[in-house]
Amino acid sequence: MIAACYLAPEGLESVLGEELARAGVTIEAWHGRLALSPDPPVASAWALDVWTRPVVHSVASVREAADVLRGMQRNWQSYGEGLHRRMALIAAKLPPVKARALVFPQAAPDSHLGAWTLLAPDMLLASPAKTSPFVNGVCRFEEDHIGPPSRAYLKLWEVLTRLGAHPVAGERCVDLGASPGGWTWVIAALGAEVLAVDRSPLAERVAGMAGVRFREGNAFTLAPEPVDWLFSDVIAYPERMLALVAGWIAAGAAGRIVCTIKFQGATDHATAAAFAAIPGGRVMHLYHNKHELTFVWQRKLAFGNESFGES
Repeated sequence: MIAACYLAPEGLESVLGEELARAGVTIEAWHGRLALSPDPPVASAWALDVWTRPVVHSVASVREAADVLRGMQRNWQSYGEGLHRRMALIAAKLPPVKARALVFPQAAPDSHLGAWTLLAPDMLLASPAKTSPFVNGVCRFEEDHIGPPSRAYLKLWEVLTRLGAHPVAGERCVDLGASPGGWTWVIAALGAEVLAVDRSPLAERVAGMAGVRFREGNAFTLAPEPVDWLFSDVIAYPERMLALVAGWIAAGAAGRIVCTIKFQGATDHATAAAFAAIPGGRVMHLYHNKHELTFVWQRKLAFGNESFGES
């Protein structure tokens, strides 16, 4: 019996396997990058997508497979690992689902989407529910090849899209380790004010944007100050980033925090778990992440509602 499926990012199958093993999850088999487990689904930072209600059907033909899927619901994505011709024939009999590139800050898709694959020519694995609104967890954008000074901006676009929130005019932000300015460019383009902190300067076209201030310095020695958003894409050991984030939270300085947890060498699963254990926090692997995770946190008011932009 398959009770959950976890889709690994390309090249990070072993890292996902380590995370699931730490959580006590058994991997019965791998179907390409899809880990098949007999255990109930658990939250996974490293999975691009989790199929939470998978079922296996014996299907004698392409038509029968398509009929089974249509009988369960309307919208489906496929994950192909071999049997490409047969899967294409099945997909052709289903309503088309197009993974269109988003125009930031366009909202993430909100239509219900299931996932399916063929384990064998006559064995259909289908899950009518999954955790990512994107096809196979892939969040693509219509890219800007002129404004941003690096491709790091895509990470920030993705996490803000997944959060369904972003800085707006009148909000104050800090971007730690900002150079050359990919994240600062995103924040300023949204109309918010941003203090960019780094030992190296910003790209000139970013430094000249409205609302941008630059301060030369070390991200780890900057004293917490009241801001609506704290951002960091600093290259640092995970435990050092954890201490930085904990300090800002303890000071009550930031309304929201978005930071990258970068791993150098082996994956520090213990520190990643410590980030995930912070109340109000969440750890995720973005499609645009490499061997790194993204941590997001939001402050909550005493009466329980999420507070964004409070200082």
